Amino acid sequence: MDNSDTASLSTAPDEATPQLTIVALDDDEDFRQYIQGVLEADGHAVRPVSTPAELYEACEKRLPDLVLLDIKMGRHSGEEVLAEIRKRWPRLCVVVVTGYPSLDSMRQTFKQDVFDYLAKPFSLAELRRCLSQAATSLGLGQRPEDRLRVELGKQIRLARTDRAWTLKDLSEASGVSVSQLSSIERGAHLPSIESMVAISLALGCKPSVWMEAAGL
Repeated sequence: MDNSDTASLSTAPDEATPQLTIVALDDDEDFRQYIQGVLEADGHAVRPVSTPAELYEACEKRLPDLVLLDIKMGRHSGEEVLAEIRKRWPRLCVVVVTGYPSLDSMRQTFKQDVFDYLAKPFSLAELRRCLSQAATSLGLGQRPEDRLRVELGKQIRLARTDRAWTLKDLSEASGVSVSQLSSIERGAHLPSIESMVAISLALGCKPSVWMEAAGL
């Protein structure tokens, strides 16, 4: 962390960043207190933990939007923790916090497994920017129904384009109007159960797969 940032805690965060639920794993008590203080001041809900076991327990109780993971923790291996997170929660957003001597090599090693990296000492502005980018890119901080609405629209659109179908084609196959399909694909509203079943049957897809993609 950058201690110079403690004087700027009152600086307003990016207004576009929604309130996130965050679990922060670090074996440094001072760092945990710092992270909790600055992020809660920005309106986020933060659960600081000191061991991998506490991290897993926290995620089991309530899956957060994002995990801040210290990759170098003395007797605990951040790499092993990351592997366990990916096994249990493949879609969970992870941001690695590290004092790693070569950040470029670390990015290369873990580029498929984490959203981003923050090298200690980092500024409050860097932390806020990272959280804002994660929220925007992954739709973090949304209500479950918002995520579902957006993801269903995306999944239906992808399935339709994979078949090279127009909205009119899907409408004729499903019996759902073109205007309703367009609204669903844009994420403007949730389809009814009847409409979702009709659309999924027409596309040869399982609604349960779409729900899982939305994290439900």
